[in-house]
Amino acid sequence: MHDNRQLVEGRLARFNDERVTPAVYQAFAPVTITAWTVPDEPVPFADAVRQKYSPIDIGTAWGKPWGTMWIHATGSIPKEWLDSRGRLPRGLATELLVDPGFTGGPGFNAEGLVFRPDGSTVKAISPYNAYVPVDHRQPLDVYIEAAANPDIGISGFRPTALGDKATAGDGPIYKLARVQFALRNTVVWELQQDIAVLGGLMHALPVDLPRRHEILRAFERMLDIVDPEDVAGTAAAGRAALADAFAKPAYASAHNLIAVGHAHIDSAWLWPIRETIRKCARTFSNMVDLMDRYPDFTFACSSAQQFAWIKEHYPELFTRIKAKVRAGQFIPVGSMWVEADTNMPGGEAMARQFVAGKRFFLDEFGLDTLEAWLPDSFGYSAALPQIVKSAGADYFLTQKISWNQTNRMPHHTFAWEGIDGTRVFTHFPPVDKYNSELHANDLAHAQSNYREQGVGTVSLIPFGYGDGGGGATREMLAVTERVRSLEGSPTMELGTPIDFFRRAEAEYPTPPVWSGELYLEIHRGTYTTQANTKQGNRRSEHLLREAELWAATASVRSGVEYPYAELEEIWHLVLLQQFHDILPGSSIAWVHHDAERNYTAIAGRLEKVIAAALAALSGKGSGRGRKALTFNAGPYERDGVAGLGAGIAEAADEVVPQKYRRGYVLDNGVIRAVISAKGLITSLTDYATGREAIAPGTVGNLLQLHRDIPNQWDAWDIDEFYRRNVTDLTTVESLSVDGDEVVVERVFGTSRITQRLRLAAGSAALEIVNDIDWQESQKLLKLAFPVDVHADRSASETQFGHVFRPTHSNTSWDVAKFEICAHRWVHVGEPGYGVAVANDSTYGHDIGRRTRDDGGTTTTIRLSLLRAPHYPDPTADLGHHVLRVSISPGASIADAVAEGYRMNLRPRTVRGTESSVEPLVRVSNPAVVVEAVKLAEDRSGDVIVRMYESRGGKAEAMLTAGFDYSSVECTDLLERTTDGPVTVGAEGAITLRLRPFQLVTLRFAT
Repeated sequence: MHDNRQLVEGRLARFNDERVTPAVYQAFAPVTITAWTVPDEPVPFADAVRQKYSPIDIGTAWGKPWGTMWIHATGSIPKEWLDSRGRLPRGLATELLVDPGFTGGPGFNAEGLVFRPDGSTVKAISPYNAYVPVDHRQPLDVYIEAAANPDIGISGFRPTALGDKATAGDGPIYKLARVQFALRNTVVWELQQDIAVLGGLMHALPVDLPRRHEILRAFERMLDIVDPEDVAGTAAAGRAALADAFAKPAYASAHNLIAVGHAHIDSAWLWPIRETIRKCARTFSNMVDLMDRYPDFTFACSSAQQFAWIKEHYPELFTRIKAKVRAGQFIPVGSMWVEADTNMPGGEAMARQFVAGKRFFLDEFGLDTLEAWLPDSFGYSAALPQIVKSAGADYFLTQKISWNQTNRMPHHTFAWEGIDGTRVFTHFPPVDKYNSELHANDLAHAQSNYREQGVGTVSLIPFGYGDGGGGATREMLAVTERVRSLEGSPTMELGTPIDFFRRAEAEYPTPPVWSGELYLEIHRGTYTTQANTKQGNRRSEHLLREAELWAATASVRSGVEYPYAELEEIWHLVLLQQFHDILPGSSIAWVHHDAERNYTAIAGRLEKVIAAALAALSGKGSGRGRKALTFNAGPYERDGVAGLGAGIAEAADEVVPQKYRRGYVLDNGVIRAVISAKGLITSLTDYATGREAIAPGTVGNLLQLHRDIPNQWDAWDIDEFYRRNVTDLTTVESLSVDGDEVVVERVFGTSRITQRLRLAAGSAALEIVNDIDWQESQKLLKLAFPVDVHADRSASETQFGHVFRPTHSNTSWDVAKFEICAHRWVHVGEPGYGVAVANDSTYGHDIGRRTRDDGGTTTTIRLSLLRAPHYPDPTADLGHHVLRVSISPGASIADAVAEGYRMNLRPRTVRGTESSVEPLVRVSNPAVVVEAVKLAEDRSGDVIVRMYESRGGKAEAMLTAGFDYSSVECTDLLERTTDGPVTVGAEGAITLRLRPFQLVTLRFAT
């Protein structure tokens, strides 16, 4: 046979584009449309429907950026579309087609939501899903809320003013393109889907495979049968010509795909949170509509926050969703309040993501979700397996690690082991995306890419438009019907995440183990970008700790009412802002302006909660009887005041800087720091060891400015080559003393930094306050401390413990970790000696080592203070910042843990009549850290204490409760009784025996 493959394929492509696709809709008819433009922010349907609507023509320009226009569409189907009995002929369907002026793909430009006159939602309109079913027996009467969301595309990563409502402009950005009735030929539409599925499969198969040529010849027969002048009349015959190609079942050894509808909706990104609420309504309306039409369709939806928005703003839609949840079609997953970043949230915040998420799903749906679902977060903390399991979940799913730039993960299904040894069954969908459109190439890739070949046979494939929402479409469901068992393709069945996990777990009982963090080898700049947002998060986490601790103490000690509702509301807002495009700093300016305003409001509200509790605890009174009572919310004693309690603080002498050569020395008898005339640390020693921490030939407190222009993903990425262009900022504008502080002022570029170096009496840490007016462009500011330590690894605080990372570059996995995330501290050490660097709001670090000419090793700790990317927020980080850092020579990891809390939890002093406030709990072993003290979520008044082993070793401790209680038990994070490492003695003595980094929650019944 002559090879005419390319000829037939070209014929098919043209025939499909020019004949089949135009024949799907065989008639159109006008509708009557009027419109009302919302003056400013969106309004609810009840307000919009009462407005005065004016006629509008197709082609009219509309929609300032972020604006909204409501369209009222009315009319009746033409009578000529119906038969003599007023019915639609078989194989036809009536629809309303709406195109507000689409400029791109779903979720990234104009969108709309269609309402009935009673305010109930019908479905959304978006690119590739722009139809609304119409009942031909009833007059059309719908309202369409059209959103003029600007298309802030990521192509080119160019600065844009559109991300800030104040700078986006007022001119219209869309033209109304279509609002009209359409008559759809369902037989032609089915033929179109046949061609899409078989054609995609044909092109995905190797040219030398017989199956590819069988499909080609089937197409050739179809092309001969279907009349290009009468596609509608011959489409059924064309489908019959393809039937044999569809009839051949999949290979017995074909990979098995469990397909789950999905619509990853970023809770904020290239749009503000207020728009995300509408995106959720649009997407969820579409999914419920599809469920009505396809009873087997399932849709997995994470983020309790998004369900909560629908409950609040679209109660009718929420009622419909609840019915679909009961039917097993609409599937809450993920167990979390939002799909959070997992690198930067603190331990208690990460736990609360699961507490808040799972509680919502239990309360609203009666479902105990069993999986963590984080397809798009930027790497995964090694503490996460324990947190997942402690929340009562069993499984973990992500896809993002497929984005790695350097190394490929060796598994798709495996057991992920965390820092404490906990393992969670984990899956990376081998399709390598969370928004598959179910094209044949995706299915083929999932099959060939699957790393567990020979021992596993099944993977999950999430399908549907995502990021900006959209979800599954009827075209995607047409694929699922056609590839259930189709030769040359993996098999496919619609299912649920739990269907997949249980099946995969059953066939793979001893999966391989991956130990430690799932480090994402891209998006390393997210540890630094938008410093104000990160600082707001850190501050909010610690204020919440204080508020809960003191409110619980006041409730137990003084009978003060515990502010359950206020604290829950604030927690929900803090958790929302830990979403993986908010806290990482990768959203438009609007999002970060909102976040910063929210953090200011959060601080104000929590300060009121704290002040009320401290007032109750400190005692009332006036005059000479009032004392200065210091409250210490940290877990360790400070200035003579017990951790978690209050007392009269010990007075400390001021450590005044002394002139030394052309610089100054700070010496408190614990450590000694020499600051040169250039404001650099030339010597740093601790008296306990007498050892010099600063490496020979180097200086500490060295600010370094790098060129920072990544290849792409500006706000997200720091590329390795940034290191090749660096300027040491050693020029001093002034060097002076202000009280107990050495003050260093520098000017560079268009920026200014004032550093205040201070050494408190009795402290083992030199503190540096960096007050920065940052006005640079595409620059990265680092603060370096080269220390004389031979460290082959560094320790970085993470949730409920720390993670070790290599300081060398033996392997490509080591090389890729050139920028790392740490919470409140990092530590480098060798046997008997170490150095810790702590911070109050910085997450990005790099730690490396080199061998000196003298044979010694210099290990350099650098903090990434600020960046200045141009996209998506061209003003990111510009402005005023105050960032606090400390360095502790001769420090152990235990010292680093304590310094991290000291830096982030300042004592509070209030005047009252009391001399002390006994802590609610005391722990005998400082390795066991109390992370949270609060009252129970069920509002019973029971006291909850959460703690963890902090040093990475087994620990035994006695816990003493300073209040009356009837019983104590271990619980999971949701405060449900579970087994735990606790023994209660005959006289109520509580003994804890913890494994390294073990997390324990205790419930004291009061």
